[in-house]
Amino acid sequence: MESESRGETASFGQKVSAWPARIRSYVEDLQAEMRRVTWPSWQQVRATTTVVVVSVFAFAAYFFVVDLAITRLITKIFDTFSK
Repeated sequence: MESESRGETASFGQKVSAWPARIRSYVEDLQAEMRRVTWPSWQQVRATTTVVVVSVFAFAAYFFVVDLAITRLITKIFDTFSK
């Protein structure tokens, strides 16, 4: 009843038969939007990729050092209290 009050009186069969048209409309809209996209140049892609790779290695090195320091600190604490 609630769907009828909103004007959605289409039966299941009508909804199923409308799928091909809806899919076609979706694909056409998608293609139109993709034509409007401005893609980065190859030089921009290489530059941003380099920034990402360097950042990943920098963070990996940082977390390695922090992990090593915390591990040594905790080991020292356990060694001190286990004697």
